[in-house]
Amino acid sequence: MSKISTIAITQLGLCTPLGQDKQQVLTRLLNGDTSGMQWRGDLIPDTQVLVGMVDGPLPEIPAHLTRFVCRNNQLILSAAMQIEEQVLEAKQTYGRDRIGVVLGTSTSGIAKGEQALAYRAQHGSLPQDYLYSKQEPGNSSEFLQHYFDLNGPCYTVSTACSSSAKVFASAKRLLNAGLCDLVIVGGADSLCKLTLNGFHSLESVSKGHCQPFSSNRDGINIGEGAALFTLVRGEGDIQLAGVGESSDAHHISAPHPEGKGAIAAIEMALRDADIAPEQIDYINLHGTATVKNDAMESRALVQVFGQKLPKVSSTKPMTGHALGAAGAIEAAFCYLLLSEHNLAQRLPPQVNDGQWDESNPMLPFVADAPGINVSATDEPLTNESGRSLKYVMSNSFAFGGSNASLIFYRNESQA
Repeated sequence: MSKISTIAITQLGLCTPLGQDKQQVLTRLLNGDTSGMQWRGDLIPDTQVLVGMVDGPLPEIPAHLTRFVCRNNQLILSAAMQIEEQVLEAKQTYGRDRIGVVLGTSTSGIAKGEQALAYRAQHGSLPQDYLYSKQEPGNSSEFLQHYFDLNGPCYTVSTACSSSAKVFASAKRLLNAGLCDLVIVGGADSLCKLTLNGFHSLESVSKGHCQPFSSNRDGINIGEGAALFTLVRGEGDIQLAGVGESSDAHHISAPHPEGKGAIAAIEMALRDADIAPEQIDYINLHGTATVKNDAMESRALVQVFGQKLPKVSSTKPMTGHALGAAGAIEAAFCYLLLSEHNLAQRLPPQVNDGQWDESNPMLPFVADAPGINVSATDEPLTNESGRSLKYVMSNSFAFGGSNASLIFYRNESQA
């Protein structure tokens, strides 16, 4: 049997455009539900834009933590309340200084700053409750540490779209170094004008629903959400089997066209998990639906997996691209696929218009088209060996060539 990591994932909390309940999120994910995508006219001037939005009420920040009040931290709080029991037990067992917090974000409380600037334009001064610190990336992890009253290592990773994937590597190092007995990892991003207008200026925002790997793809849908995990040393039902990180620094915003950094991260994750490529059962693709990213990821996977590609799909058409939170949210989807909630062993479908880009070497296998093994709605896992869903990979590739690949493992001896 392959040697596996001894880092267990013991709890998950999430707050996404697909919902805030694990079973609800999984059901909508497997059904290709795009109801979390909503049109907004207040984010880009004179433009209607489709975004992934968390709908419904969010918990209020406690009164003693008013300096952290912003939507980003409300998303975090919604997820944190779902792991609270596990964290409180860990505090009793290990002590508050033995629990770490490592989060990833791009936006933090930038939207709160935008609101403050709008207020100043109208009233001539900033609102009394305005604090610049709400916009700082470290605000997210600091809030969570204060909410749980912890005193262990606490920091934020902000490497654009790989931020909350890279936190798993950070947690693994903290645990293996003996600095922590439990680490809370994850990420959060909230919708704000800065990111929407930034991507709009790059001409990277889709005019409608994003279409990963379609010949008609024209850009991304931006989304928001949060996901948190608790990680400990030892074995559990679901484990962090492998982590790969790379930085190719090819370009400030464009990926390396041949996917050299992506290949390096994927191969590192496979080595870390001590498994062969053909043991991966499903890959949650980065799949942003920009022309260059999809082409790069296509080439990278063919380079690593050859003709033995596992089932794959990009879930971003259902949630939007949550930027710094995307890695954690998509890791949460992988966790749910491996969990007891997915007894039918189904996989997320690839939602797009079905017009596959034949110039990509990873041409999807749909109807009679040869090539990639894209997951279809209601499709259970099938492969030549007949094995159950066991190893799942999630890819996150960011601006500046900051890449991360994660492998999760269903430990059948513990299930």
